[in-house]
Amino acid sequence: MAKQADKVRIKFPEPFRDIFTPSRYKAFWGGRGSGKSTSVATALCIIGSMKPKRILCCREIQKSIADSVKKLLDDRIAALGLGGLYRSTQTSITTPAGTEFIFAGLRTNADSIKSMEGIDIAWVEEANTVSQRSMDLLIPTVRKPGSELFFTWNPRDAKDPVDVMFRGGEPPPNTVVRKVNFTDNPWFPDVLREDMEWDKRRDPDKYAHIWLGEYRRNASARVFKNWRIDALDVGEDWRPYFGADWGFGDPTVLVKSYLLDEKTLYIEDEAYKVNCEIDDIPALFAGDDTRDPPRWSNPKRHPGISGAAEWPITADSARPETISYMAKRGFNIHHSRKGAGSVEDGIEFLKSCDIIVHPKCKHTIDELTMYCYKTDPLTNEVLPVLADKNNHIVDALRYGLEGTRHAKRRIAFA
Repeated sequence: MAKQADKVRIKFPEPFRDIFTPSRYKAFWGGRGSGKSTSVATALCIIGSMKPKRILCCREIQKSIADSVKKLLDDRIAALGLGGLYRSTQTSITTPAGTEFIFAGLRTNADSIKSMEGIDIAWVEEANTVSQRSMDLLIPTVRKPGSELFFTWNPRDAKDPVDVMFRGGEPPPNTVVRKVNFTDNPWFPDVLREDMEWDKRRDPDKYAHIWLGEYRRNASARVFKNWRIDALDVGEDWRPYFGADWGFGDPTVLVKSYLLDEKTLYIEDEAYKVNCEIDDIPALFAGDDTRDPPRWSNPKRHPGISGAAEWPITADSARPETISYMAKRGFNIHHSRKGAGSVEDGIEFLKSCDIIVHPKCKHTIDELTMYCYKTDPLTNEVLPVLADKNNHIVDALRYGLEGTRHAKRRIAFA
């Protein structure tokens, strides 16, 4: 195994210079697009190819293998030319010599993690979402001599357990802590650069938080505090609601959600693209067209959202020509009903719900984190006026649920 591993040569961004140096804790934090996950995945694939290792890849919530880093590891194995060493099944990655990658959720698989033995390396991805209870569960479990724990995360709040542990004062002994941002990543992808440049021009606070890894600001001005990240098993009888918001300089957005009861809203999927040409919108929303002949092409390989081409979509009425374009391609799409107070009414409805967001909905998480009321620039007093930024997903949610809000109002006054 070592002979083939020796042929692998790859450069790592400067902050990862100590990634192969033995340390009990290795903590890499910073903004999006920094290469944290890719660099750690690459290092673990190389380490596992050289010597048998039992490697636990975990996050707070993992309901299925699709929620894990398995695909990223498979991609890195292929890119490194190590496919001849590794055997990948639907749920595991192993080598004949004994290396094993295990995938689990700290909260969703707590009992199995507690009983695990012989873990050489544990990698905690999206560690900013990990609870103190999960940290207290994991760390004593990884107790093999010479074992290591890797943590990667985009900071959210100074009070998050991983930030308290590694950035709140003196870190634990034998710890490597490194800040890494997109500026450190020589392979920063163009598709993320468009998003980054847009945030940098339009919203300095969001740019600082999402791309530079700074803590979110103006916590007292945040609109939404009624949400959490989780992955639910969607029932066959659940009715999806789709809402769309148009943009070009702004993002074009589609959101898929479920209203489970009068108080519980589950956001399962999102499509989001800045500078999206109108010809690309059908594929952005629905991926490949499965009909023959196809009504649109998908050269950029957008995955789309399941059900988007069949279920009703309520879209921003400001772009009737785009709604007409989508309707001609078979989408069941209609315009939203706007009017005085419609924004505030929609926001209050969303605030009245217990909102659950699937972990893959990165832009939804960003907006629910950053969407704020305006503040007085002199006194920093929070004003009862919604800021017109960080609201494209929020607007799409309002549109998608518009019919349910009006229906409830009719029932209330009946």
